[in-house]
Amino acid sequence: MEEFVHIYCRGKDKMRNGELCADCQDLLSYAIQRLQRCPLDPKPACKHCEIHCYKPAYREKIRDVMRYSGKRLVLHGRLDLLWHYLF
Repeated sequence: MEEFVHIYCRGKDKMRNGELCADCQDLLSYAIQRLQRCPLDPKPACKHCEIHCYKPAYREKIRDVMRYSGKRLVLHGRLDLLWHYLF
């Protein structure tokens, strides 16, 4: 998750001196908190999960981050992410 948020923040020109902007830092903290509290084991991909633990505003922001960062990671050699996108 951290890698996705860093790519998003860097790509959207919000990152300053290698540090996340306040919005991205807040989003990352929220996402980590939600992942740690997930009652499902193993944790499924959010798009396949029946329990949506993110608040609607955060959920939309996470979608934007994943959409933006996921494409860039695949283009830079993370072909294992194709499996996640397809299934």
